[in-house]
Amino acid sequence: MNKYIEQLRDKIIFVTGSAGFIGFHLAKKLLESGVNIIGLDNFNDYYDSSLKEARNKILEEFPNFKLYRGDLADLELVESVFKDNKIDKVCNLAAQAGVRYSITNPNVYIQSNLVGFANLIQVAKETGVKDFIYASSSSVYGNGSEGEALAENKNTDTPISLYAATKKSNELIAHVYSNNFGMNCTGLRFFTVYGPFGRPDMAYFSFTNDVLAGKTVKFFNYGKNRRDFTYIDDIVSGIISALVHSYHYEIFNLGNSNTVEFLDFVKALENALGHEIEDKELLPAQPGDVTVTYADITHAREKLGFNPKISIEDGMLKFMDWYKGYYKV
Repeated sequence: MNKYIEQLRDKIIFVTGSAGFIGFHLAKKLLESGVNIIGLDNFNDYYDSSLKEARNKILEEFPNFKLYRGDLADLELVESVFKDNKIDKVCNLAAQAGVRYSITNPNVYIQSNLVGFANLIQVAKETGVKDFIYASSSSVYGNGSEGEALAENKNTDTPISLYAATKKSNELIAHVYSNNFGMNCTGLRFFTVYGPFGRPDMAYFSFTNDVLAGKTVKFFNYGKNRRDFTYIDDIVSGIISALVHSYHYEIFNLGNSNTVEFLDFVKALENALGHEIEDKELLPAQPGDVTVTYADITHAREKLGFNPKISIEDGMLKFMDWYKGYYKV
């Protein structure tokens, strides 16, 4: 990764969602290497905003970091960021996350993931920024088949959540800008990213909360959902490579390429906790949840040199070390 960071050292990179889970880790890694980062985040209350403030506080300690507080749906704000700074590359990690939340709060996704995305890529085009890297999602694949690794050329016309539909839309909009205006647009389909400073709405985080609070741990789809859990450091490595390569138009899977059933995943959580989870409740599947995610990363290996290294066992130990320190448990 160091050779890639070296090539970014003289650049100014606009990282949206800089106080979010992935945005924070990416910005921190780049800042530590002397890269100049312009950050933007709206610090919304989808989950505990104090966690976002804690992440941002760490970033604010770097002299090569500059933050804008606001929303990508605010076109005037987006225009002012590009007017005030000579931005070399955009990395759009800002989005309203969550599959289940999109069922009851659709307009939030339209504003953030569609209006915000369109504002950002349009202003980038108008100001001559050619390199545009953005977060997509494994959710665009819809329901995968058990044992079937999902490759980028798989049909993605059947999303089962509004969140997934907005991410698919982002890919299509990026294709238009790449094709019509010569922009370099790279989409990254993330697969169940986890790790320190993660999102509290994610299963591994909420499981930990429930166990330590003495609550019942609830497993939807009777614990049979499978996920390709990918540690945050591996994801950051892939994003940095995408920033350096800036292909004309590409979409890459960034996953661990190892699908794990939730009930098996719990074993890694139990090992990290140091005791067995006894109070479990198996429940039916929830609307919008995909059954299986499993990344075929052949394309990313070939063109990004992507090589995930952190196992779920090691990753959960790292998460638990952070969790116990942060929450003082």
